[in-house]
Amino acid sequence: MKNQLRRLWQFVNTPVEEIFTLENVEGQVDRVKDATEAIFTLAETLPQEAKNNQQIAYLVSKTSTLLDVLNSPWGQVINSGLPFLPLATGLLKLYFDITKKETTISECVALVTQAAYLQSLQDYINGNQDLSTQLQANEKEASDLVAKEINRLGDLELGDYAARFALVYFPESELANAFNDVVIARLEEAEIERQQAKTIAQQIASNTPRYIDQALADASESTKRLKDWYLSRGKETFERYVSIDTYLEEQIATLPQENVFDEDFTFEDIYVPLKAISLDANGKEIENSQSFVLQDWVKERLLKDEEKRDKQKVIVIQAGPGRGKSVFCRMFADKVRRELHPTFTPIFLRLRDIESFQQSFKKTLNDALSNVDFVNTDGGWLTDRKTHYLFFLDGFDELRMEGRARVGIERFLQQVATFQEKMQTSETGHRVILTGRTIAFQGISLPPNLTQVEILCMDNDLQGQWFQKWQRVVDSNPEIAADETKAFQEFLDDDKFPQEVKEKLAVEPLLLYLLAAMHRDGSIKLDDFQDGSKVEAKIRVYNKSLEWVLIKQRDELVQYHITGLEANTFQENMELILTEAALSVVQSGGEYAQLAMIEGRLKKEDSELAKIIEELKQQDKKALNTALGAFYIKATAEAKEGGVEFYHKSFSEFLMAKRLLRSLEEWTERGGRRKQYLVDDKKLASQVYDLLGYGGLTWEMVEYLKGLIEQSPELVIVDLFKRLYDFYLRWCEGEFIDADGTTFPQTKMRELKPFLDIKTNLGQRQVDVYAGLNIMILLLELHRYGQSQDDKKLKQQLNFHPCGEVDENGQPVDQDLLLRLI
Repeated sequence: MKNQLRRLWQFVNTPVEEIFTLENVEGQVDRVKDATEAIFTLAETLPQEAKNNQQIAYLVSKTSTLLDVLNSPWGQVINSGLPFLPLATGLLKLYFDITKKETTISECVALVTQAAYLQSLQDYINGNQDLSTQLQANEKEASDLVAKEINRLGDLELGDYAARFALVYFPESELANAFNDVVIARLEEAEIERQQAKTIAQQIASNTPRYIDQALADASESTKRLKDWYLSRGKETFERYVSIDTYLEEQIATLPQENVFDEDFTFEDIYVPLKAISLDANGKEIENSQSFVLQDWVKERLLKDEEKRDKQKVIVIQAGPGRGKSVFCRMFADKVRRELHPTFTPIFLRLRDIESFQQSFKKTLNDALSNVDFVNTDGGWLTDRKTHYLFFLDGFDELRMEGRARVGIERFLQQVATFQEKMQTSETGHRVILTGRTIAFQGISLPPNLTQVEILCMDNDLQGQWFQKWQRVVDSNPEIAADETKAFQEFLDDDKFPQEVKEKLAVEPLLLYLLAAMHRDGSIKLDDFQDGSKVEAKIRVYNKSLEWVLIKQRDELVQYHITGLEANTFQENMELILTEAALSVVQSGGEYAQLAMIEGRLKKEDSELAKIIEELKQQDKKALNTALGAFYIKATAEAKEGGVEFYHKSFSEFLMAKRLLRSLEEWTERGGRRKQYLVDDKKLASQVYDLLGYGGLTWEMVEYLKGLIEQSPELVIVDLFKRLYDFYLRWCEGEFIDADGTTFPQTKMRELKPFLDIKTNLGQRQVDVYAGLNIMILLLELHRYGQSQDDKKLKQQLNFHPCGEVDENGQPVDQDLLLRLI
């Protein structure tokens, strides 16, 4: 029930009117000119209230609120010495004496806060001589405009909650804001600068609570209800609930309202409910299980009257990167706030923000949420049976490295599981939702009380919903938005659009948005996928995907804490890590690679990066998993002692091509006074075996590599052709496999053997053959490129013959060379 301040101010007059008519009252007292004079007269009359009920009722009826005194010149307000607090407590006592009823909390607060605020104002001005002098020099009454604003205070509404809030948090209350506004306006009329006026008003409001306490201490039994509530635990309880409400409004309600990257629309604008599927204890999909809408499934689990053992389970939501785990947390946390609070109160915590881990999850929570008022002020916030919290622990894979060093992933996960189990047995009813990339849950010991689900790719139905959302945000003009959305759908459905991109990228929320944004901005068109430009367009998509996932998905500070890489070198180093991972996957058979192999390659390729990885490993053996998990890589149970694979084979092939390109560019770099190649012939041969002595290049890798070569400004294509041709001729002669001592093929064989399936037949001869044939493939592609050019000289320079050198008639000098190779 809401009560207007005007009514509250007049509630004192109500019982008097039950005894005397207002006409009789007006006839028995001297008339006053206005509300201001009425309050001054009331202050003089109230001490004799027992004999002057009629006059008091009349005076009260002439005012809107006590703040009517601000209509007077400042000098009158300052020098009047009005006893505002006794005025309020006296009126409360009068009301009680006449009606024998206590005032409600809202009635009492409305009157007491007016008096306390005016008392604070009066004391503040009297304590600041310069301000007092300046105000008294202005003898003007309030202007008509400001007088109306002062009078309007009587029309403000004050419900029970707002009244209690004003009592406990007056400077932040609606009443304080309203009172401040009229004081600021009056100060400005006295030629006080606006910013100074705001500061003065805020100081007055901040000092008001001390006068509220004083008024309540002086009040009689007329305020017993309020005093009992205020002086008992009612105040503390209310503070706690206000703090919870504030947290929900400021920390949870805002989660869906954050912008998507640098767009002008929010996550809420573009989000569609995701689907998931149940997993068994080994993280495998349960046979014959049906998919479900994730938010509906979780809500059902929270509200369903399940057996206690089911309530003791932590809900684990896992998926690959870009599937929407964190966005689900944002959206569902706010949904819980709107639909399930106070049955469940959502608490959202990014695990990467945890500074340190304690001996129990409860202590970790207290530390992580120490800036939240109700956590900071209430030591028993987790043991109150009336409040059930739903904890969202987002980003299990992003736990900061220093935290892992002290506790470890498994120990932390066990703490969460133990917390969930004990919370249910103690009937406090808290629940935990834990999210993370699938890779983070591989290769560690999982507690038994986990309920695991995995987010699925978007099906046609979800894509359709997404397109409807996209149409609303893609352009402010509905017609343009509709046309753009339709064009994008046709773009994806067109036969020219690569099927692998459509099937792999366009079914994941992050990359579907990326494709849509690129199409909207004109960065990618259907014409890009025609004929020879098809590869270039795919390269653009993958490069953009790589950039967005590495840079935009996580801010620089998070990147550093996860990988140990500085912001200025993060992208470069992460690309190095990912390309070496792709090379390892391809050389291992194209499905997965063991972590030890990837680490070995990184140590060989970059000493600085190797040091960083060693430092991370000292803190957490799974550190490399976390770094790799930044881009579409998952753990695999197939590899011995831990391994990884790419979610999409096309990513590993693309990154393999990027890795090859880097070496091709290095092979044509020159330096020094003589402009010699920085990578000499011997080192080039060693690197050829290292990169290509594993098996045959796939058609897809070659296509990506061709496109990357044509786009590379650093690669000198003629020099590259000459150097590869020279290696080919030497290889044809058996120079490398027949060399004395340890040979390049032997070195590569020994390096690969520990990481290959035991059935894989890879000896020195196979390594040697693969290296040479892969170079032949590259030479043939360079030859094809050269012959497609109009430049006759370039055609001659890029002319490859498998039998080696040719004579002046274009015939091979050694016509049996290729036959001998075969």
